Amino acid sequence: MTITLYGIRNCDTMKKARAWLDARGVAYVFHDYKVAGIDAATLRAWASSVGWEKLLNRAGTTFRALADADKVDLNEARAIALMVANPSLIKRPVLEGAVGVPLVGFSAAAYEAALP
Repeated sequence: MTITLYGIRNCDTMKKARAWLDARGVAYVFHDYKVAGIDAATLRAWASSVGWEKLLNRAGTTFRALADADKVDLNEARAIALMVANPSLIKRPVLEGAVGVPLVGFSAAAYEAALP
């Protein structure tokens, strides 16, 4: 089973997730959105599993900096296009490969349940 952790290297929540995985000896591949980007197909697959609303980080500075026209009447297609263009809009981290659906955000309890 290959586990991939998606996010941005310097994000504080990412640091917590990586520290949790490292402390437990969990092997994973790190995919940095800032370096490698993210494709729409991956985002669509995640959205079909967890919902695009859960993936979109509305609390961050990147979302607040968007033009008002980009924030209104969001739907899955528009949100995915925004996340592809601005990967910082994706809630972090996304852990894929531990269970059938990706884990979005970091929760020690959720990681413990997925990676006993």
